[in-house]
Amino acid sequence: MASLNVGNLGEYLREQRRQAQLSLRQLADAAGVSNPYLSQIERGLRKPSADILQQLAKALRISAETLYVQAGILDERDRDEVETRAVILSDPSISERQKQVLLQIYDAFRKENALEADEAPGEDAAGRAGGAGDDVAMPPTN
Repeated sequence: MASLNVGNLGEYLREQRRQAQLSLRQLADAAGVSNPYLSQIERGLRKPSADILQQLAKALRISAETLYVQAGILDERDRDEVETRAVILSDPSISERQKQVLLQIYDAFRKENALEADEAPGEDAAGRAGGAGDDVAMPPTN
């Protein structure tokens, strides 16, 4: 687990709060934390727990995973997955149920691709040995 990067987290939270057009007090109330505590988080003076980050994410209507990455709780390599999830969860044009179904499909595809990659390194998805020029007929050279 990476160390908490509190300064960047605070800046990110402040930007998300401003984009949501919420005052510090409004976000604190919505997340169930005190106004001074939220101010300290935004200024990089406090390290919030994963539970507090989840409360803040819910109040800001962003994914908790996005905040976990900003805080250094999730590895950077998970960022693509987190960003994909965040985009799905933040889309106002689809219902909550549709968002959950999309995430389930996304997870299923990721698991399927991971299994295929683990089962046959050096082979493609159909189980054929990989190599340059496979399935390509080259004319004879003279």
